[in-house]
Amino acid sequence: MKKLVCVEPGRFAYEEADIPTPGKGESLLRIRKIGICGTDIHAFAGRQPFFTYPRVLGHEVAADYVQGDAAGFVPGDKVTVIPYFTEGKDIASRMGKPNCTNDMRVLGVHIDGAMAEYVVVPSHALRKEEGLDYDDLVLVEPLSIGAHGIQRGRVIPEEFVLVIGAGPIGLGIIALANIAGGKVIALDVDDSRLAYAKALGASYTVSARDTDVQEQLATITNGDMPTLLFDATGNTAAINNAFQYMAHGARYVLVGLQKEEIHFSHPEFHKREGTLMSSRNALANDFEYVMQHLQDKSLDAAQFITRRVNFTNAAELFSDPSKPLLSGIKTIIEFN
Repeated sequence: MKKLVCVEPGRFAYEEADIPTPGKGESLLRIRKIGICGTDIHAFAGRQPFFTYPRVLGHEVAADYVQGDAAGFVPGDKVTVIPYFTEGKDIASRMGKPNCTNDMRVLGVHIDGAMAEYVVVPSHALRKEEGLDYDDLVLVEPLSIGAHGIQRGRVIPEEFVLVIGAGPIGLGIIALANIAGGKVIALDVDDSRLAYAKALGASYTVSARDTDVQEQLATITNGDMPTLLFDATGNTAAINNAFQYMAHGARYVLVGLQKEEIHFSHPEFHKREGTLMSSRNALANDFEYVMQHLQDKSLDAAQFITRRVNFTNAAELFSDPSKPLLSGIKTIIEFN
């Protein structure tokens, strides 16, 4: 089989390898589609923390089940993968939070991933849903990141929900917050992304380039300000600025990740009795929630996939400045 290896920052190489054999508790998959994530882009650029090379990237998976010991799966089943692996023994796992364990190994980050024709994964990580095609399945993981954020924030119908950052994760949050009944406000510097946000359910859009963002939010919310905020930028300035956009009693969920310290006025946050929380990865029930909405078509894969590339051409896409990977919403690698 062929696999695509990020040998070092800025360099991919296609390599030949034997098709792996699954052991006890494992299953072999034939990869059909892989979504390109910001994590992959940062790893290629050498900006991913706690990352070692060489590494096979890829954790947004649509595949065929080949063989293994996964209960209820037969060869040919279309599947996706929950790509966060853990022994399940630490305190987070015992609290029902295997998405944030201290022994977390993410497919394509800490261990070799799915930019290969075949891959072996833990059998318990497989998920399938009747009626979903490969386009649906490859979107389940990134949409589940948004779904977990929604679960953390717990959208109240008709409340004003501010989503900061209309990239792939932020757009998923926008679509899911709209499904949950929130009145969604999208905030981004890119007008094309704000247009995507509108198409996916945002009731209002605000350009982060404007000098009166706070005033616009006050007008939209009748002076109250948003009661639920999500950061999907991973940008330090954007995260810190958003504290001033919180209504009294608001919840603020950090889905995006950055490496710097967060700074905000304690008195301003305190007087609001604000709630600040993070959202990491996703849980099995988030995957199931997304798959149900893809099945009933309240989430439409066609709205998210904006570029496709064959596996044989995937390496050059990362280094071609004429094809920026961050344009559009989601780029998909397709296998023959």
